[in-house]
Amino acid sequence: MVEPGQPYVHNWHIDALCDHLEAAFVSEGMAAGDELESWIVEKWGSAELFRLLGNVPPGTMKSLLVCVFFPAWVWGPMRRPNKRFLATSHNERNAVRDTMKCRRLVQSRWYQRRWGDLVTMTGDQNSKTKFENTATGFRQGVPFKSLTGERADFVILDDPMSVADALSDADREAANVTFRESLTTRLNNPDRSVIIVIMQRLHEDDTAGVILSAPDRMGYEHIMLPMRFDPERRCETSIGFRDPRTEEGELLFKARFPMHVVNRDEIALGPIATAGQMQQSPKPRGGQILKRDYWQPWTAKKYPAFEFIIASADTAYTEKEENDPSACTVWGIFRDKQDRARMMLIWAWMRHLEMHGQLPEKLVSETKAQYDKRSMPNWGLVQWLAYTCRRFRVDKLLIEAKATGITAAQEIKRLYREENWSIELPSPTIDKVARAHTAEPSFAAGLIYAPCDDDGFGPEWAEKVIDQAESFPKSKYKDLVDSATQAVTWARKKGLIAHDHEVAVELREQMMHRSKEKALYDA
Repeated sequence: MVEPGQPYVHNWHIDALCDHLEAAFVSEGMAAGDELESWIVEKWGSAELFRLLGNVPPGTMKSLLVCVFFPAWVWGPMRRPNKRFLATSHNERNAVRDTMKCRRLVQSRWYQRRWGDLVTMTGDQNSKTKFENTATGFRQGVPFKSLTGERADFVILDDPMSVADALSDADREAANVTFRESLTTRLNNPDRSVIIVIMQRLHEDDTAGVILSAPDRMGYEHIMLPMRFDPERRCETSIGFRDPRTEEGELLFKARFPMHVVNRDEIALGPIATAGQMQQSPKPRGGQILKRDYWQPWTAKKYPAFEFIIASADTAYTEKEENDPSACTVWGIFRDKQDRARMMLIWAWMRHLEMHGQLPEKLVSETKAQYDKRSMPNWGLVQWLAYTCRRFRVDKLLIEAKATGITAAQEIKRLYREENWSIELPSPTIDKVARAHTAEPSFAAGLIYAPCDDDGFGPEWAEKVIDQAESFPKSKYKDLVDSATQAVTWARKKGLIAHDHEVAVELREQMMHRSKEKALYDA
């Protein structure tokens, strides 16, 4: 009916969330003077739960429970079809998705056989974003960034920001301003209407962080359920709930997320995202994003055979030392002994350069190599990028699509159109720090290598990249890091490198869909 392709798997955390939703319903009803069913009044007494914050990992049925089942339960089983629900999420797709699921449930034959005498849809207001019943109750879904609509008895905020929003200072603050200044204006009755915020943690200053850092938590009851149990952070709430787990590291939902799945997902997420999304304890997103220990050492004297070579440039053209330099890193894609795709840093430079250098005339007696050596001190950005691509037989040159990068790409295409490399201009929509966080899981998973000697020290150019990455974003220069994260993110998106568990899944799928071999002759 709602998720027909997925078998229902029960777990105690579902009961815990349902109990808190029930208590919120009772609180709103008692404040409104409703005569509630005796069993639910007896169960919750004089509960006062008008604000609820829930932090749970992704995939644990939070949206279905809060945005789909809860409104349908209030209208039908609780016989309150006049209650109004306004649900919002960080994008319109999620808001519409859950509105449609709730409407599909309410209009289903199963639901109508049981509560159709109470819940009948009106003909003039029954859309995918809002539907209303004949008792004047409605359920509306709107995107959080443009929170509008009517007032409601229950306002539900499900994931107010995306991962990208959380990594952007501007987007995160915009979401928090909407939460602080607009959400409470959507209530039917400020003294008794209910606000429910249900989300995974994405940043220490996300919406949940705003609530938890405020005096008295803005009146919110907080149910917090990490994927791995932490005894020092055991959740207990005012309605008598206490996290029942006893062993440190005990999983939240073993039937759906067994240990091997959790281990796999944590590798893909990386340490910082795991702390937030899985453990509901986001680490400060500052230094130590790309730790030195993440880089895998390559101690062999020769590089492995590379399948693909990438040059990645972060450009700025000026020779003034006080301005940002241009930077370029070169990367090779290779296979390790287990035939797994890996990525290695094979060269890097950072220089203050003009777009074109003041090149001397080539002497008649000079070879190309001799002329390059003599003119190199005068090269500009275009010449250095061309030299880098030619020297390392680059397959793809990445140049960030900003003003200087676009100009540099145009000049390289004009002057070196006969060369074998191709140029692509990635256009990032997030800042440098957010890009580092996006690339961090690939580093943490051990996919990224750098050359070094037996003592663990690499060539000077490699050490400069690693040192800058380790101190980022607090380092003076960030250009080598931006070049590196651009390359790693691009390679990841193009499938040139992949986490080991992703490769295993792909192999299993290939085996499942492989056609059966036919005999060459009849038996």
